Amino acid sequence: MTRYIVRRVLWVGVLLFVVSLLTFIIFYLLPSADPAVLRAGRNPSPERIEEIRKLLGLDKPWPVQFFHYVKNLVLHFDLGYSFHNDIPVRQAIFERLPATISLAVGGLVVWLTAGVAVGLVSATRPGSWLDRVAMGGALVLISAPVYWLGLVALYLFASDIGVFPLFPGQSSYVPLTDDPVAWFTSMIMPWCVLASTYAAIYARLLRSSMLETLSQDYIRTARAKGLRERRVVMRHGLRAAITPIVTVAGLDLGTVLGGAILVESVFNIPGIGRQAFEAILDADLPTIQGTVLFGALFIVVANLVVDILYALLDPRVRY
Repeated sequence: MTRYIVRRVLWVGVLLFVVSLLTFIIFYLLPSADPAVLRAGRNPSPERIEEIRKLLGLDKPWPVQFFHYVKNLVLHFDLGYSFHNDIPVRQAIFERLPATISLAVGGLVVWLTAGVAVGLVSATRPGSWLDRVAMGGALVLISAPVYWLGLVALYLFASDIGVFPLFPGQSSYVPLTDDPVAWFTSMIMPWCVLASTYAAIYARLLRSSMLETLSQDYIRTARAKGLRERRVVMRHGLRAAITPIVTVAGLDLGTVLGGAILVESVFNIPGIGRQAFEAILDADLPTIQGTVLFGALFIVVANLVVDILYALLDPRVRY
């Protein structure tokens, strides 16, 4: 296991290099806005645009820019300065990181709790009306876009425009260190919206895995020994059936930044997802590069944690 972890960590550097190189190539090859023109204001002169281009370092060939970027990143952990507001990208990411972590971790707790609970109830009562309602609702949530669910949640439950004003609406995010109660209430709707699709997928996945597990011989043996049904389901069935859920959860947690872009935009949460969206609109390459690298690192770490947990949950797995 130790050798496996060391190999995976060494591959992180290779992966981040490839991701950063692809980001540079996409930025320069695909049609996009010119950062110098965006920064020059209205009706700029060609001389002014060229001056800004030199100031931003865009007058050099992109391979030279990429070399300097990688050198500063490796030697100084320097992600550069934003083209839009001249602040260090590393500082901007760290300032917005708590909001994204709050959204991702809270959403993970909600979708795991709801998905496992609904899937377990459906698997233990297959074919019942409860099973049909749960799986039908899960299918609806899987089909619904995240941004649409966010807008519907605001229309129904936001304290400012909602039909049933129960929770804070847009722009209500408060950092955890400022007011824990206000932070919790402001994140309830974003957590539920982000978790809805994932919880529905996990409920259906766990139901299928649980039904297969409960038909195994060792489950019948446990029941024949006189063990209570609750112990059979929770101790013997759920532990074996939840292994695929752990695998998918790690992958989803790693890619949650994509969903966070939509949720943070709908609820106006100042997180990394919204930062990436704004950087794309502003053609802000350093910020785009920094958020993409952060997302790639997040995915790699999440996958590594999942592989370790997989081996702990299933003794048959060895690396």
